[in-house]
Formats: sequence, C-alpha cells, structure tokens
Amino acid sequence: MKKVLILGAGLSSSVLIDYLMNGANENDWFIKVGDFDEKLAEKKIHGHNRAESIFFDVNDCEIVEKEISWADVVVSMLPARFHPVIAKSCLRQGKHMVTASYVSPDMKALHEDVKAKGLIFLNELGVDPGLDHMSAMKVINKIRDKGGKIISFKSSTGGLVAPEFDNNPWNYKFTWNPRNVVLAGQGTARFLRNGKFKYIPYNQLFKRTLLTTVLNYGDFEIYMNRDSLSYRETYELHDIPTIFRGTLRRPGYCKAWDVFVQLGATDDTYYFENSENLTYRDFINSFLRYQPEVKVEDKIADYLNLDPNGEVMKKLQWLGIFSDKKIGMKRATPAQILQKILEEKWSLDKDDKDMIVMQHQFEYELNGKTCGLQSSFAFIGEDTTRTAMAITVGMPAAIATKLLLTGVITRKGVSVPVTPDLYEPILNELEEYGIKFIEEELQIQ
Repeated sequence: MKKVLILGAGLSSSVLIDYLMNGANENDWFIKVGDFDEKLAEKKIHGHNRAESIFFDVNDCEIVEKEISWADVVVSMLPARFHPVIAKSCLRQGKHMVTASYVSPDMKALHEDVKAKGLIFLNELGVDPGLDHMSAMKVINKIRDKGGKIISFKSSTGGLVAPEFDNNPWNYKFTWNPRNVVLAGQGTARFLRNGKFKYIPYNQLFKRTLLTTVLNYGDFEIYMNRDSLSYRETYELHDIPTIFRGTLRRPGYCKAWDVFVQLGATDDTYYFENSENLTYRDFINSFLRYQPEVKVEDKIADYLNLDPNGEVMKKLQWLGIFSDKKIGMKRATPAQILQKILEEKWSLDKDDKDMIVMQHQFEYELNGKTCGLQSSFAFIGEDTTRTAMAITVGMPAAIATKLLLTGVITRKGVSVPVTPDLYEPILNELEEYGIKFIEEELQIQ
C-alpha cells in the first residue's frame, strides 16, 4: 500500500484531495490530510474509508518528522515559505515530494542531494506556475522540432469571474488570495522587447497596458508581471529578442486600480494611526491634500485628473470608499484596509462561478518566413468550492502525484514540468476534464 500525506486543506487542496481519494481503492493508496485546522481537514476527506485527517503544525518539528516518516509521497499545499522545511525533512527521510509552488532558491539548492538519493521532488504543478509551463513548452518544442527559431514569446494569465456572473463595474471578483491581488505588481517589471531590456516601475505599471482577445471570451487588458526575464532559462530561450509575461484583466480595470497605486493605498510597509476609528472616507482622505472645505471626491478627481462623472469615479464610488463606514481594524496597513474594503464588494456570491484564462503568443522564423502561433484556454469553475482556480491548481498536482505513485514519472531531483516526460501525460489527462488549449495560426504583419 502506498501512503500519501497531503499537507494543507485549504481551497486549492479540495480538488487534489478528491482526485487522490477517488483512486485510492483501485490503486491501494491511503491518504492522510493534515492541517492546523483539523476540522477543515476532516471535512475534506468526507469520511472516506482510505483517508484520515490529522492535526498538523509545520512549526512543530516533532510532528513534521513523525508524519513525513509515515508517507511514501508528501504533497505540500502549504504556503510556499514552508516548502523548504518539508523538503529538507523529505530529503532526510527519503520521501518523494510534490508542490504547486515556484521552486525557491532553497529548494533548487537541494537538487543534487535529492537526485543522489534517487528521490523525485516535483514542483510548479499548479496553474501559474504549472499549466503555463506545460502548455508553453508543448508549443516551443513543437516549433523547435520542425526547425523553427522562436523570436517572440508573450504569455498572460488571469483569474476572473465567469462572464455570466460578471455583474459589477470592475468586471472582477476575488478568485484567489485577496492579499496577493492587493499587493500584485509591486516592484519593477522587467522584460525584453526587440532585443532591448525594458523596465516599468510600479507607479507606471497599470498605465502601460496591452489589449488582447482570448477565444470567444472577448477583450482583455494585460499588465506586465514583475520578472519575465527568468523564463528565458526555464524555457531555454536564452537569445530570444522579445519575451514578456502579464496578468489579464477586463478593459478599464487597470486605469481604476492605478488610483490606489498613485494614492499609496496598496502600501503594506507601515501602520495607520487609530485605524479602527477611521471611516473609509477618512482612509482615502488621508492620502490627499488638507482642504477641509473640499469634498473628498472632488479632491481625488482633481489630484489624479479624473473625470468626476467618468467610469473610473463610478468604479470608486461603487466600492464604497467614500462612505462613513468604520474600518474597525486595529493597527492596519493601507493594504490591509484596502483589502477589507474590497472583500466586501469583490467576494464571489454563493452561486457565482470563476474563470481562468491563459494565452501564449509566439512568433518564429521557419524556412525564411516569420510565422505566428497562439495557444489559449479558458476554463469555468463548477461552484465556489470547485472553482476554476482550485481545479487548475489542484488537478495538475494530483495527476502528477498519481503518475509518480504508479511509476510513470521517474525523473530524479528537483524538477518543474518543462520536459515531455512530465508535461505530456499531465496535459493529456487534463483534456479529459475540459482543460484544453486551442492552438491557432497567427498572421504576422
């Protein structure tokens, strides 16, 4: 009997847990699900005869060592900062490991030791990172196999509300960690355009957007991710002239979000004084000039050169940021206060469904011609538990775990799914669940 320890029972684990439990009897697996909230872990196993819920505290070394010693494979769905703790214990005790998170420098440094022990540490098996790697490398290798040279790679992903539930002026609802949305883009975006290194500082990021259309889901705008340059190594595109990665939102979102960036409302580095007694209106006014005789709405429109009756102001007013409602949070940062305001308006309603959208655009030279190819997918969730985000994060990791347990995946060391032995069987099975990329030829001007 093979034993699988799943650490973390949050939303993104739900689909993974169900998938592995569904195969447990047939494959002779036993599943343990561990979480600091043991009741949550118990809820996720639905009383399955081949599953058990346990209390798990990643900060308790004795618990970590004991539970990992039990397992054959450890699937860590914990926050990324805890993966090195789990990885080092797996290495000491000779256990395989699977995560959906980025390979950190600490994880990467374990590669040779993991390989020497004959262990398999699979990483970046979510949606982004994960599906982005697999779908991109499938096309990259196809172009290379026919002798093409890639000269441009542009890739964007977005988690949004499904069109039929898109009923607010921002055309957006939270489909993943709200804190990450509030802090998104901070730092400087780096990318390559026609052989030139380009940099966009955070205060300009949401002003410099691109437009695209994805399948039959209409128009989207793209703002640049922080670091596109590292993907040259990941995809072995070392001499590529153009490469950038971005995040997809509906048109108009970025211009309105830039208001919060310019005010400083996304700052997470200091605490507001007396924040619990401030109103939402006070919060916004705190960033503006002291003019007690002028309405806050007028001040913000004047400061940021906004049309008082325009779409951006309508979005801001809809959020309720000018209301006299109390914040009610002690010692809160601007980002934390903004998150609280947004969660009241941007949370999924009980019957809502979310959507994941991803698009890769390639230009390549072949037989003296410049060709284009586009690979896109859109996937809508089932409900507020089996969301598109939860499915596309949990399913690739679940399939990879199965393939490891059944001996299909044998690559030793610390790996990400950029080679055919990893991405082909995962992508093939994902198509059975409706996660399928559509490839289209592009006309290059």
